[in-house]
Amino acid sequence: MTLQLSDTAPDFTAKTTEGEISFHDWIGDGWAVLFSHPKDFTPVCTTELGTVAKLKDEFDKRDVKVIGLSVDPVSDHEAWARDIEETQGVAPNFPLIGDDDMKVAKLYGMIHPNVNGTSEGRTAADNMTVRTVFVIGPDKSIKLMLTYPMATGRNFHEILRAIDSLQLTVRHQVATPAEWKHGDDVIVLPSLTDEAASRLFPEGWNAVKPYMRVVKQPAA
Repeated sequence: MTLQLSDTAPDFTAKTTEGEISFHDWIGDGWAVLFSHPKDFTPVCTTELGTVAKLKDEFDKRDVKVIGLSVDPVSDHEAWARDIEETQGVAPNFPLIGDDDMKVAKLYGMIHPNVNGTSEGRTAADNMTVRTVFVIGPDKSIKLMLTYPMATGRNFHEILRAIDSLQLTVRHQVATPAEWKHGDDVIVLPSLTDEAASRLFPEGWNAVKPYMRVVKQPAA
């Protein structure tokens, strides 16, 4: 089954570098980012895991838990963590899911469901579609999905920017325009009537068009 935005993120139980987890229980009442990798000991993914570790405080400020996944056993993740610390200056400070049976990758549509066996003997090229980011809200629904090719490292500052936008929408019923960054003006959701918008934004708005009502960004 293909996952869509607003679908409930599939729940699962898995071994990680921080012990066994039940995914929905692990998320709790906050937000989560699940980002996947085709193989341990690959260069682009090594830089990504180091970058996310350095940004952990930024995710924490947003009440976002981060969890990685690679189609390898936990023992390989633990060995890879030493390489990440050596080359990137910091070891992963978040859990990595061991998905050597590819159960989670299949559950999330990241790899063909008819793939058989385990990760043993498979290469990064075999698993190249396992390069997805899922942002999951407190209601356990999928808020954002991004899929990257193996050779393109992910921009986690952009992912943080997108999370800021998603959280503003949930809290204040606003949308963010192109190139928006924290502190810029935002747009009242078109689904709000003027009457409802007046209660939320008593200082009013700039009606560029009837469907484009621009307001100052509410305090997060």
